[in-house]
Parts: sequence; structure tokens; C-alpha cells
Amino acid sequence: MALMITDDCINCDVCEPECPNDAIYMGAEIYEINPDKCTECVGHFDEPQCQQVCPVSCIPFNPEVRETKDQLFAKYERLQAGKA
Repeated sequence: MALMITDDCINCDVCEPECPNDAIYMGAEIYEINPDKCTECVGHFDEPQCQQVCPVSCIPFNPEVRETKDQLFAKYERLQAGKA
């Protein structure tokens, strides 16, 4: 399951640089997460880094994008192959 940023976002700018997949970007009003790039940090870290640094806890799991750890790791591998 990918992550999402809720309307509680205060645009503090701390999550975007923490994302190893560059999945977080500034949307029209708040930061957003591209689910095609979000691996919940699988392959990079044990915990999603954006959730760890968010001061208002506005980054829950996105119930509309459900993925297993294996699917997240496969996405991580595809993203890494694309960087090479």
C-alpha cells in the first residue's frame, strides 16, 4: 500500500527530501505522494521516512492503493533499474 498526505499537511517541507524514491512533490495546495513511486521505503529503510519526520502525522497508508511487501519490493527494484 502506498502512502498519502492528508489535508492536515502544513507544508513544512520536511517530508519531500526524505523520500528516497522522489515520490513526494508539491501539489496544488499541499504535498502529495505519487503512488507509482512510493514503496513505503521498502528496499531503503525499515520504516517510511516521511512518516517518521512528519510533525503533524498526516501521512497514513492509502487505502485505495493496496500492495504487499513483495509488490513494494518489486516496485523498488523497477525504480532502481530505471535510475541505472
